[in-house]
Amino acid sequence: MSNDSGTRDASRGLRPSRRTWLFRGALVGALLVLATGGVVAARALLAVPDVQDFLTRYPGTAPLPEGAPVGFPVWVSWQHFLSAFMIMLIIRTGFQLRAKKRPANFYTRKNTGLFRTKNPPVRIGLPLWFHLSLDVLWIANGVIYVVLLFVTGQWVRVVPTTWEVLPNAVSAGLQYIAFDWPVENGWINYNSLQLIAYFVTVFVASPLAIATGVRLSPGLALRLRPLDRVFPLTLARRIHVAVMVYFVAFIATHVTLVLATGALRNLNHMYAGRDDDSWVGFWVFLVSIAVMAAGWFAARSTVLKWLAGRSGTVR
Repeated sequence: MSNDSGTRDASRGLRPSRRTWLFRGALVGALLVLATGGVVAARALLAVPDVQDFLTRYPGTAPLPEGAPVGFPVWVSWQHFLSAFMIMLIIRTGFQLRAKKRPANFYTRKNTGLFRTKNPPVRIGLPLWFHLSLDVLWIANGVIYVVLLFVTGQWVRVVPTTWEVLPNAVSAGLQYIAFDWPVENGWINYNSLQLIAYFVTVFVASPLAIATGVRLSPGLALRLRPLDRVFPLTLARRIHVAVMVYFVAFIATHVTLVLATGALRNLNHMYAGRDDDSWVGFWVFLVSIAVMAAGWFAARSTVLKWLAGRSGTVR
């Protein structure tokens, strides 16, 4: 009887208190007030003559260099899906690691064949093994993506090539906030705010995630101890978490805008490589969501133990 009551008390202690719920409610309310105020202020600004002149001069899209490619080749669709699939699982495992729960199973790499090294293998939790394995696949996919970007000339669509991008990004942002979507055609050219967001994601956030992830990797952290003074682990961990939060915010905003600014045409651009309002991209999108959901539910301890056992020992 005493054990049951102790369990109930412990479970009660894990639940958020009334004060916590009140704080969360107040925070959500404050965010809603700020968002509403931002929309009202933005719409008021759009009525100001000087702002209208600014929007006329900078409509939200900067011109691309001559000869810029039009449309999306098939490899962009595949890269988009693979990147989304892996980053979803990386974020999931990242949150699991942030919970700091003791893993049920631990992985030790085999020190034979191609895996042989001078230093003894490091014993790590199974969730961390899965996180690092996904990182390797995500990095490999990203390298292929960047190489194809520059080989095919698609890089001009995600790398700023003129300073006009900056005022046009301000213009696009103001129009978004005012719910007066900027006129654009993503098949030909992204608006400048999109371009900057994609550039930051590919060429700033991703390298930061990789660099800080390498710094935090258990085996490498010991070998990189000379960097502790200039790049301590605590700083690397904070940057790594901040980048993860950025990716979550980027994905949420990206998906919302894709669905709110012409879902069928946008999905056709990303998943079907065509510029029309047919349902082809939508059905491909649904299949990709089903595959991602299957991957999410398949990432269980029994499956991970079997996968990890191919290259090491799991106990």
